[in-house]
Amino acid sequence: MVKAVVAGAAGGIGQPLSLLLKLSPYVQDLALYDVVNSPGVAADLSHISTEGSVKGYLSKDDGLKEAMTGADIVVIPAGIPRKPGMTRDDLFKINAGIVRDIVTGVAQYAPNAFVLIISNPVNSTVPIAAEVLKQHKVFNPKKLFGVTTLDVVRAQTFTASVVGASDPAKFTVPVIGGHSGDTIVPLLSLTEPKVEIPQDKYEALVNRIQFGGDEVVKAKDGAGSATLSMAYAGFRFAEAVLKGAAGEKNIVEPTFVFLDGVEGGAEVKKAVGVDYFSVPVKFGPSGAESVQSPLNSISETEKKLIEVAVKGLQGNIAKGVEFIANPPAK
Repeated sequence: MVKAVVAGAAGGIGQPLSLLLKLSPYVQDLALYDVVNSPGVAADLSHISTEGSVKGYLSKDDGLKEAMTGADIVVIPAGIPRKPGMTRDDLFKINAGIVRDIVTGVAQYAPNAFVLIISNPVNSTVPIAAEVLKQHKVFNPKKLFGVTTLDVVRAQTFTASVVGASDPAKFTVPVIGGHSGDTIVPLLSLTEPKVEIPQDKYEALVNRIQFGGDEVVKAKDGAGSATLSMAYAGFRFAEAVLKGAAGEKNIVEPTFVFLDGVEGGAEVKKAVGVDYFSVPVKFGPSGAESVQSPLNSISETEKKLIEVAVKGLQGNIAKGVEFIANPPAK
């Protein structure tokens, strides 16, 4: 029996993500945690006629402990959107603190769980989670993941649009690097089935995959960001992890991982020069079984995109590590 936890379950990503997990045959016990409204979300979902129980927990009354205890997988979309007058640094400190506190709960009450980080900025929040787990001596690199699947989903969708295909799902487009702006590197040369992107459309396609989130913010008139597509991507990735854990074969998805801790990761680290990098990973019962590096097969243009991505990632990763090493004054 699999117990899944959604931390941040009452939010714009958390609610549709919780709905999708309630429908999943891989989840029998769904725990919804948030600082507000999670019991209401749980009550609503509990009326759905699928197998499995669902219960909501609030931060008061030991809710974090109750939600996390016995968890097999914890998905963390918790955080707040940027509000008027708030700087990106202000937002980082708040969301970094939220992730730190939730992962502390994971370390204490569900140390063997798979941990899936959706909370942005993923390039920094995954190192934050790793440092917290290290402090509690329960860090397992095979079980900590930054969810970058939305970049893959966008790459499929936007590539299909450019080549005039009606079904984006038939394309496999590896996306590596990080999970923001130009740290996102779509490997269009390795798309399967192979596609020919017209030269005059290539740069615009890469840019759209990297900055697709801006389209949603603009369309929502600044009142929100990608929530429904992110919930779908988070669910797709969670199911990949759970399928691997259940022993299903050939389950591969790109994800942002600590490279030294996964078979094949050291070679990628040597090539790119950072500790964390999103790369296709094969899943199994232990989590990340191996990295499937595409780096030897990419184009010269893609190599240049990686150089730009790595420069951004170096600062993002260092910022996350520093947040735990030297916490900001409250």
